[in-house]
Amino acid sequence: MSHSATAIMSIEKPQVEVEHLNLFYGNSQALTDMSFGIPASQVTALIGPSGCGKSTFLRCINRMNDLVEGLRIEGSITIDGENINDPSLDVIELRRKVGMVFQKWNPFPKSIYENVIYGLRIAGIKERGVLDQAVEQSLKRAALWDEVKDRLQQSAMGLSGGQMQRLCIARAVAVNPEIILMDEPCSALDPRSTSRIEELIRELRGEYTIIIVTHNMQQAARISDYTAYMYLGELIEYGPTQKLFTVPERKETEDYITGRFG
Repeated sequence: MSHSATAIMSIEKPQVEVEHLNLFYGNSQALTDMSFGIPASQVTALIGPSGCGKSTFLRCINRMNDLVEGLRIEGSITIDGENINDPSLDVIELRRKVGMVFQKWNPFPKSIYENVIYGLRIAGIKERGVLDQAVEQSLKRAALWDEVKDRLQQSAMGLSGGQMQRLCIARAVAVNPEIILMDEPCSALDPRSTSRIEELIRELRGEYTIIIVTHNMQQAARISDYTAYMYLGELIEYGPTQKLFTVPERKETEDYITGRFG
């Protein structure tokens, strides 16, 4: 019986369903037989040592890995019942539904306003009133409106790191996604900015399905509803965060969480 067979916990009607996912870069295998379901409108954290496949897995959910040479995927990932690796799937549409926030904030060298509405412009939305409203709503959702409302036409590059990361969250929510992927969104931030982002994630849960990769176990314990522990490309254990951190089922999980390993 493989590791991952014991890691499966059934979630009623998961929004994201991963079945027997294997991922190869050329001849080397990066993800092995991962199967689990991610619930809607909750925060799911992916934890595990560096290089265990967390970010690789995250990038499968919006097909960011498509650009990688020699990459091969077996198994399936379905979102709302639709197989996202189906050749007929519109990847642009998938990425509108599945937003992404990266480890290193990446605002465009444009105004704050233009950063927020970037995705809407791509979608062909031109009405000023619609764009204005989207900017205000998205910046409010990202807890940034009060800090920047008087400088929307100024360059986003003048913001602090923590503000830039919140701007990237505003940009992600502006297109009304259902799912937001976050790849270690706090790892380059100071403690104060980190707690602002954590607070924000707690506020956004319920409205969005959030899947976050974090190397910080305390953070996973604080902000997530479910946690998946990965090691060497395998899903070792998955379950409600509180249970996984207090009474993990597997010794490997316990060793990692208590710091005996990793």
